[in-house]
Amino acid sequence: MSSAAETVLSVRDLSVSFPTSEGTVKAVQDVSFDIRAGEVLAVVGESGSGKSVTALAVMGLHPKSAEITGSARFGEHELLGLDDKTMRRIRGDEIAMIFQDPMTALNPVFTVGGQIAEAIWIHRDIQKKAAMERAAELLDLVGVPEAKRRARQYPHEYSGGMRQRAMIAMAIANDPKLLIADEPTTALDVTIQAQVIETMKAAQDATGAAMMLITHDLGLVAGLADRIQVMYGGRIVETGTTDEVFYGSSNPYTRGLMSSIPRLDAREAARLTPIPGAPPSLINLPKGCSFRPRCTFRTEICLSGVPELEEVAPGHSTRCFHSGDLPELEVMVEVHS
Repeated sequence: MSSAAETVLSVRDLSVSFPTSEGTVKAVQDVSFDIRAGEVLAVVGESGSGKSVTALAVMGLHPKSAEITGSARFGEHELLGLDDKTMRRIRGDEIAMIFQDPMTALNPVFTVGGQIAEAIWIHRDIQKKAAMERAAELLDLVGVPEAKRRARQYPHEYSGGMRQRAMIAMAIANDPKLLIADEPTTALDVTIQAQVIETMKAAQDATGAAMMLITHDLGLVAGLADRIQVMYGGRIVETGTTDEVFYGSSNPYTRGLMSSIPRLDAREAARLTPIPGAPPSLINLPKGCSFRPRCTFRTEICLSGVPELEEVAPGHSTRCFHSGDLPELEVMVEVHS
Protein backbone atom coordinates (compact mmCIF):
# COMPACT_ATOMS: atom_id res chain seq x y z
CA MET A 1 0.00 0.00 0.00
CA SER A 2 1.37 3.39 -0.98
CA SER A 3 1.90 5.91 1.81
CA ALA A 4 0.24 8.45 -0.48
CA ALA A 5 -3.00 6.46 -0.63
CA GLU A 6 -6.24 8.35 -0.19
CA THR A 7 -7.48 8.78 3.39
CA VAL A 8 -10.82 6.98 3.62
CA LEU A 9 -11.67 7.76 7.25
CA SER A 10 -10.22 10.53 9.38
CA VAL A 11 -11.16 10.59 13.08
CA ARG A 12 -10.10 13.52 15.26
CA ASP A 13 -10.49 14.01 19.02
CA LEU A 14 -13.34 11.52 19.28
CA SER A 15 -14.80 11.22 22.77
CA VAL A 16 -17.82 9.11 23.73
CA SER A 17 -19.44 9.05 27.17
CA PHE A 18 -22.59 7.54 28.65
CA PRO A 19 -24.42 9.08 31.62
CA THR A 20 -25.49 6.45 34.18
CA SER A 21 -26.90 6.46 37.70
CA GLU A 22 -23.41 5.59 38.98
CA GLY A 23 -21.69 8.39 37.08
CA THR A 24 -20.45 9.19 33.59
CA VAL A 25 -18.82 6.33 31.70
CA LYS A 26 -15.91 7.81 29.71
CA ALA A 27 -15.80 5.07 27.08
CA VAL A 28 -13.58 6.85 24.53
CA GLN A 29 -11.34 9.85 25.13
CA ASP A 30 -9.62 12.04 22.53
CA VAL A 31 -9.07 9.32 19.94
CA SER A 32 -7.56 10.36 16.58
CA PHE A 33 -6.53 8.17 13.64
CA ASP A 34 -6.69 7.83 9.86
CA ILE A 35 -7.37 4.80 7.66
CA ARG A 36 -6.11 4.91 4.10
CA ALA A 37 -7.46 3.13 1.03
CA GLY A 38 -6.48 -0.54 0.93
CA GLU A 39 -5.04 -0.44 4.47
CA VAL A 40 -5.86 -2.74 7.39
CA LEU A 41 -5.85 -1.00 10.76
CA ALA A 42 -6.15 -3.38 13.71
CA VAL A 43 -7.61 -1.86 16.88
CA VAL A 44 -6.54 -4.03 19.80
CA GLY A 45 -7.30 -4.05 23.52
CA GLU A 46 -9.07 -5.82 26.36
CA SER A 47 -12.83 -5.66 26.85
CA GLY A 48 -13.81 -2.16 27.92
CA SER A 49 -10.88 -0.46 26.20
CA GLY A 50 -13.18 1.55 23.92
CA LYS A 51 -12.38 -0.11 20.59
CA SER A 52 -15.93 -1.26 19.74
CA VAL A 53 -17.51 1.99 20.99
CA THR A 54 -15.21 3.88 18.61
CA ALA A 55 -16.48 1.84 15.65
CA LEU A 56 -20.14 2.10 16.68
CA ALA A 57 -19.84 5.88 16.99
CA VAL A 58 -18.37 6.09 13.49
CA MET A 59 -21.20 3.90 12.14
CA GLY A 60 -23.91 5.88 13.94
CA LEU A 61 -24.96 2.77 15.87
CA HIS A 62 -24.37 4.13 19.36
CA PRO A 63 -27.20 4.39 21.94
CA LYS A 64 -29.17 7.62 21.91
CA SER A 65 -27.93 8.37 25.42
CA ALA A 66 -24.33 8.60 24.19
CA GLU A 67 -22.64 11.99 24.31
CA ILE A 68 -20.23 12.30 21.39
CA THR A 69 -17.75 15.03 20.50
CA GLY A 70 -15.01 15.28 17.90
CA SER A 71 -15.00 14.54 14.19
CA ALA A 72 -15.19 11.52 11.87
CA ARG A 73 -14.76 12.50 8.23
CA PHE A 74 -15.62 9.98 5.53
CA GLY A 75 -15.11 11.52 2.10
CA GLU A 76 -17.26 14.64 1.98
CA HIS A 77 -19.35 13.58 4.96
CA GLU A 78 -18.98 14.39 8.64
CA LEU A 79 -20.41 11.18 10.11
CA LEU A 80 -20.97 12.45 13.64
CA GLY A 81 -24.39 14.06 13.75
CA LEU A 82 -25.24 13.07 10.18
CA ASP A 83 -28.97 12.82 9.45
CA ASP A 84 -30.47 9.32 9.55
CA LYS A 85 -31.39 9.18 5.85
CA THR A 86 -27.87 9.94 4.64
CA MET A 87 -26.33 7.66 7.27
CA ARG A 88 -28.53 4.74 6.18
CA ARG A 89 -27.43 5.28 2.58
CA ILE A 90 -23.76 5.22 3.53
CA ARG A 91 -24.09 2.34 5.99
CA GLY A 92 -24.10 -0.98 4.17
CA ASP A 93 -23.06 0.66 0.92
CA GLU A 94 -19.87 2.71 1.31
CA ILE A 95 -19.16 1.53 4.88
CA ALA A 96 -20.00 -2.04 5.90
CA MET A 97 -19.71 -3.80 9.24
CA ILE A 98 -19.01 -7.43 10.07
CA PHE A 99 -20.42 -8.17 13.52
CA GLN A 100 -19.01 -10.60 16.05
CA ASP A 101 -22.10 -12.81 16.36
CA PRO A 102 -23.45 -13.83 12.94
CA MET A 103 -26.27 -15.87 14.48
CA THR A 104 -27.88 -12.73 15.88
CA ALA A 105 -26.87 -10.52 12.94
CA LEU A 106 -28.59 -12.84 10.43
CA ASN A 107 -32.40 -13.06 10.48
CA PRO A 108 -33.36 -16.71 11.19
CA VAL A 109 -36.62 -16.58 9.18
CA PHE A 110 -35.07 -15.56 5.84
CA THR A 111 -32.63 -17.46 3.64
CA VAL A 112 -28.99 -16.43 3.73
CA GLY A 113 -28.98 -15.64 0.03
CA GLY A 114 -32.14 -13.59 0.37
CA GLN A 115 -30.58 -11.45 3.09
CA ILE A 116 -27.45 -10.83 1.01
CA ALA A 117 -29.61 -10.03 -2.02
CA GLU A 118 -31.63 -7.55 0.04
CA ALA A 119 -28.41 -5.77 1.03
CA ILE A 120 -27.74 -5.35 -2.71
CA TRP A 121 -31.11 -4.19 -4.04
CA ILE A 122 -31.61 -1.69 -1.20
CA HIS A 123 -28.61 0.25 -2.50
CA ARG A 124 -28.58 -0.69 -6.20
CA ASP A 125 -31.00 -0.43 -9.13
CA ILE A 126 -31.14 -4.18 -9.76
CA GLN A 127 -33.80 -6.85 -10.16
CA LYS A 128 -34.27 -9.30 -7.28
CA LYS A 129 -33.39 -12.28 -9.49
CA ALA A 130 -30.09 -10.68 -10.47
CA ALA A 131 -29.44 -9.79 -6.82
CA MET A 132 -29.97 -13.45 -5.83
CA GLU A 133 -27.52 -14.55 -8.51
CA ARG A 134 -25.02 -12.02 -7.21
CA ALA A 135 -25.58 -13.31 -3.65
CA ALA A 136 -24.62 -16.83 -4.76
CA GLU A 137 -21.52 -15.45 -6.48
CA LEU A 138 -20.52 -13.67 -3.29
CA LEU A 139 -21.00 -16.81 -1.19
CA ASP A 140 -18.79 -18.67 -3.65
CA LEU A 141 -16.18 -15.88 -3.42
CA VAL A 142 -15.93 -16.22 0.36
CA GLY A 143 -15.57 -19.99 0.19
CA VAL A 144 -19.06 -21.33 0.89
CA PRO A 145 -19.30 -24.69 -0.95
CA GLU A 146 -22.21 -25.34 -3.32
CA ALA A 147 -23.02 -21.65 -3.10
CA LYS A 148 -26.18 -21.68 -5.22
CA ARG A 149 -27.76 -24.39 -3.07
CA ARG A 150 -26.51 -22.94 0.20
CA ALA A 151 -27.91 -19.51 -0.75
CA ARG A 152 -31.40 -21.03 -0.41
CA GLN A 153 -30.70 -22.31 3.11
CA TYR A 154 -31.39 -20.61 6.45
CA PRO A 155 -28.79 -19.41 8.97
CA HIS A 156 -29.37 -22.37 11.33
CA GLU A 157 -28.28 -24.70 8.51
CA TYR A 158 -24.85 -23.07 8.45
CA SER A 159 -21.97 -23.78 10.82
CA GLY A 160 -20.51 -20.88 12.82
CA GLY A 161 -17.66 -20.44 10.37
CA MET A 162 -20.00 -20.55 7.37
CA ARG A 163 -22.31 -17.96 8.97
CA GLN A 164 -19.37 -15.65 9.42
CA ARG A 165 -18.39 -16.15 5.78
CA ALA A 166 -21.96 -15.22 4.84
CA MET A 167 -21.66 -12.04 6.90
CA ILE A 168 -18.45 -11.19 5.03
CA ALA A 169 -20.24 -11.79 1.73
CA MET A 170 -23.02 -9.44 2.81
CA ALA A 171 -20.50 -6.80 3.90
CA ILE A 172 -18.70 -6.72 0.54
CA ALA A 173 -21.90 -6.97 -1.54
CA ASN A 174 -21.78 -3.31 -2.60
CA ASP A 175 -17.99 -2.92 -2.88
CA PRO A 176 -17.64 -0.67 0.17
CA LYS A 177 -14.74 1.72 0.66
CA LEU A 178 -14.43 0.75 4.33
CA LEU A 179 -15.01 -2.53 6.15
CA ILE A 180 -15.33 -2.50 9.95
CA ALA A 181 -14.95 -5.96 11.51
CA ASP A 182 -15.84 -6.13 15.21
CA GLU A 183 -14.34 -9.25 16.83
CA PRO A 184 -15.21 -11.31 13.72
CA THR A 185 -13.80 -14.58 15.06
CA THR A 186 -15.39 -14.61 18.52
CA ALA A 187 -16.56 -18.10 19.62
CA LEU A 188 -14.91 -19.80 16.64
CA ASP A 189 -12.23 -22.45 17.14
CA VAL A 190 -8.64 -21.64 16.17
CA THR A 191 -8.70 -23.41 12.81
CA ILE A 192 -11.90 -21.65 11.74
CA GLN A 193 -10.54 -18.33 13.01
CA ALA A 194 -7.62 -18.62 10.61
CA GLN A 195 -9.95 -19.48 7.74
CA VAL A 196 -12.22 -16.51 8.47
CA ILE A 197 -9.23 -14.14 8.62
CA GLU A 198 -8.01 -15.49 5.27
CA THR A 199 -11.52 -14.99 3.86
CA MET A 200 -11.62 -11.40 5.11
CA LYS A 201 -8.25 -10.70 3.50
CA ALA A 202 -9.40 -12.21 0.20
CA ALA A 203 -12.62 -10.16 0.35
CA GLN A 204 -10.66 -7.00 1.07
CA ASP A 205 -8.32 -7.69 -1.84
CA ALA A 206 -11.32 -8.29 -4.12
CA THR A 207 -12.94 -4.96 -3.22
CA GLY A 208 -9.89 -2.80 -2.51
CA ALA A 209 -11.57 -1.63 0.68
CA ALA A 210 -9.83 -0.27 3.72
CA MET A 211 -10.45 -2.31 6.87
CA MET A 212 -10.74 -1.53 10.56
CA LEU A 213 -10.32 -4.81 12.43
CA ILE A 214 -11.33 -4.78 16.10
CA THR A 215 -10.00 -7.58 18.29
CA HIS A 216 -8.56 -8.40 21.70
CA ASP A 217 -6.08 -10.88 20.15
CA LEU A 218 -2.78 -9.40 18.95
CA GLY A 219 -1.69 -12.76 17.53
CA LEU A 220 -4.75 -12.87 15.29
CA VAL A 221 -3.77 -9.74 13.37
CA ALA A 222 -0.06 -10.43 12.95
CA GLY A 223 -0.27 -11.45 9.30
CA LEU A 224 -3.19 -9.24 8.32
CA ALA A 225 -2.76 -5.71 9.68
CA ASP A 226 -0.66 -2.94 8.14
CA ARG A 227 -0.92 -0.85 11.30
CA ILE A 228 -1.94 -1.57 14.88
CA GLN A 229 -3.65 0.77 17.33
CA VAL A 230 -3.65 -0.40 20.95
CA MET A 231 -6.34 1.01 23.27
CA TYR A 232 -6.62 0.96 27.05
CA GLY A 233 -9.05 2.79 29.33
CA GLY A 234 -10.70 4.56 26.40
CA ARG A 235 -7.45 6.00 25.00
CA ILE A 236 -4.92 5.04 22.35
CA VAL A 237 -1.76 3.95 24.18
CA GLU A 238 0.34 2.88 21.20
CA THR A 239 0.08 3.02 17.42
CA GLY A 240 2.45 2.09 14.63
CA THR A 241 3.12 -0.37 11.85
CA THR A 242 2.71 -4.05 12.63
CA ASP A 243 6.47 -4.58 12.74
CA GLU A 244 7.00 -1.55 14.99
CA VAL A 245 4.41 -2.71 17.51
CA PHE A 246 5.40 -6.38 17.52
CA TYR A 247 9.18 -5.93 17.43
CA GLY A 248 9.72 -2.48 18.90
CA SER A 249 6.88 -1.81 21.32
CA SER A 250 7.62 0.96 23.79
CA ASN A 251 4.48 0.60 25.90
CA PRO A 252 4.15 -1.70 28.96
CA TYR A 253 0.50 -2.54 28.21
CA THR A 254 1.23 -3.62 24.64
CA ARG A 255 4.11 -5.74 25.93
CA GLY A 256 1.76 -7.29 28.46
CA LEU A 257 -0.65 -8.28 25.69
CA MET A 258 2.18 -9.86 23.72
CA SER A 259 3.45 -11.76 26.75
CA SER A 260 0.08 -13.48 27.02
CA ILE A 261 0.21 -14.88 23.45
CA PRO A 262 1.22 -18.56 23.15
CA ARG A 263 4.37 -19.10 21.07
CA LEU A 264 5.10 -22.11 18.90
CA ASP A 265 8.85 -21.80 19.58
CA ALA A 266 8.46 -21.65 23.38
CA ARG A 267 9.89 -24.30 25.67
CA GLU A 268 7.45 -27.06 26.56
CA ALA A 269 7.21 -25.90 30.16
CA ALA A 270 7.11 -22.17 29.34
CA ARG A 271 4.27 -20.31 31.02
CA LEU A 272 2.33 -17.34 29.71
CA THR A 273 2.70 -14.08 31.61
CA PRO A 274 -0.71 -12.53 32.34
CA ILE A 275 -1.23 -8.84 33.01
CA PRO A 276 -1.99 -8.52 36.74
CA GLY A 277 -5.22 -6.94 37.92
CA ALA A 278 -8.21 -5.90 35.84
CA PRO A 279 -9.03 -3.09 33.39
CA PRO A 280 -9.98 0.20 35.08
CA SER A 281 -13.49 1.42 35.77
CA LEU A 282 -14.42 3.92 33.08
CA ILE A 283 -16.46 5.82 35.68
CA ASN A 284 -13.62 6.19 38.18
CA LEU A 285 -10.38 6.10 36.23
CA PRO A 286 -7.23 5.93 38.36
CA LYS A 287 -5.22 9.08 38.96
CA GLY A 288 -2.49 9.69 36.42
CA CYS A 289 -1.74 6.97 33.89
CA SER A 290 -4.72 4.60 33.74
CA PHE A 291 -2.43 1.56 33.39
CA ARG A 292 -0.35 2.53 36.44
CA PRO A 293 -2.05 0.15 38.98
CA ARG A 294 -1.18 -2.87 36.77
CA CYS A 295 2.20 -1.71 35.45
CA THR A 296 5.47 -3.23 36.67
CA PHE A 297 7.41 -0.13 35.52
CA ARG A 298 5.36 2.45 37.47
CA THR A 299 7.06 5.23 39.44
CA GLU A 300 5.89 8.42 41.15
CA ILE A 301 5.76 10.34 37.86
CA CYS A 302 2.97 8.04 36.69
CA LEU A 303 0.70 9.73 39.26
CA SER A 304 1.37 13.20 37.90
CA GLY A 305 -1.12 13.06 35.02
CA VAL A 306 -2.13 11.26 31.86
CA PRO A 307 0.95 10.88 29.62
CA GLU A 308 0.71 12.35 26.13
CA LEU A 309 0.68 10.18 23.01
CA GLU A 310 4.17 11.02 21.78
CA GLU A 311 6.04 9.94 18.67
CA VAL A 312 9.02 7.67 19.42
CA ALA A 313 9.81 7.10 15.73
CA PRO A 314 8.23 8.31 12.48
CA GLY A 315 4.67 6.94 12.47
CA HIS A 316 5.16 5.14 15.82
CA SER A 317 3.66 6.76 18.94
CA THR A 318 3.18 5.66 22.52
CA ARG A 319 1.57 6.95 25.71
CA CYS A 320 4.03 6.23 28.55
CA PHE A 321 6.31 8.26 30.82
CA HIS A 322 8.91 5.47 30.68
CA SER A 323 8.83 4.58 26.99
CA GLY A 324 12.54 5.35 26.64
CA ASP A 325 13.52 3.41 29.77
CA LEU A 326 11.96 0.02 29.03
CA PRO A 327 14.32 -2.94 28.65
CA GLU A 328 14.95 -4.44 25.23
CA LEU A 329 11.88 -6.29 24.04
CA GLU A 330 12.37 -10.05 24.42
CA VAL A 331 8.87 -11.31 23.68
CA MET A 332 8.54 -11.76 19.93
CA VAL A 333 5.56 -12.85 17.91
CA GLU A 334 6.15 -14.53 14.58
CA VAL A 335 4.43 -12.52 11.88
CA HIS A 336 3.04 -14.76 9.16
CA SER A 337 2.47 -13.42 5.69
